[in-house]
Amino acid sequence: MKNNHKFFSNKTCMFFPCHAKPEGEFNCLFCYCPLYFLGEECGGVFRWAIHKDIKIKICSDCPVPHMPENYELITGKLTEESISKVFNK
Repeated sequence: MKNNHKFFSNKTCMFFPCHAKPEGEFNCLFCYCPLYFLGEECGGVFRWAIHKDIKIKICSDCPVPHMPENYELITGKLTEESISKVFNK
């Protein structure tokens, strides 16, 4: 597979697939979405819920981190966020 560093599928995981399987290959590389902390700016599919007076982001319907073609999207957002934190932009 070309660019195989961008893809990993763990079909033996007890939770596989953790979401409704999107069309094509299911990427487990970002098992826990690294964009969760971005809140509204993550670019994925989510909803907010309240649990014990705490606002929680629910991402169980989001296919974004599990689609191989979104590797650049995720690493790009992480790079942008890192640069903005370092340079306070």
